[in-house]
Amino acid sequence: MLQLILPVRCCVCGRVGEALCGGCRRCLVRCAPPLCELCGAPGPWPVRRCAECSGRRLAFASARAALVYETRARTLVSAWKERGRRDLASAAACLVSESVPRPDVDVITFVPGDRDRGLRRGHVPAASLAASLSELWALPFRQLLVRRPGVQRQRDLPRTERRRNVAHAFTATGAAPRRICLVDDIYTTGSTVTACATALRREGATHVSVVCLARAVR
Repeated sequence: MLQLILPVRCCVCGRVGEALCGGCRRCLVRCAPPLCELCGAPGPWPVRRCAECSGRRLAFASARAALVYETRARTLVSAWKERGRRDLASAAACLVSESVPRPDVDVITFVPGDRDRGLRRGHVPAASLAASLSELWALPFRQLLVRRPGVQRQRDLPRTERRRNVAHAFTATGAAPRRICLVDDIYTTGSTVTACATALRREGATHVSVVCLARAVR
């Protein structure tokens, strides 16, 4: 009855039927090789470090994303994060599992979001994605990080200030497993996942693989 009154619509085109219809799924731009070996940025040829991550101290071993963060992916993410479409978490996990190989890790965790935004949204997108991926990849799921209150929102800051803003924003909940998959929704500059990986490495992690739904490409 509820589906008759409020039918499920595609988050991109609005067509009735699925949370993400097959046509829009096919039109999403995938992060396909060749990629930067470290940060996963698409490029004209494979490199160990691309211009984006060269010269930076990144605490993670690798970062991979399923989608290029272009128009359709932005619409999907906006519906998922800002418009309460919690049903998109499973679709996002499927997109990731189709494009990103299962990491060789002991546990999967996520980048914790701001508490107030999580309450307003009713969910933490990165946590929902990590939980869905843990089922698809048969990996244990644990919350290993907490976010300190009062950290300014990254999207409101210029690129040059993002690293400083999150440098000490996260702390580990305790001793960390050695090999960890760290999940976030969007990879923009890598500052947030680097801060998280640093906190995990302080507590014993030796290898942190970052997995995201989408990444910004410059």
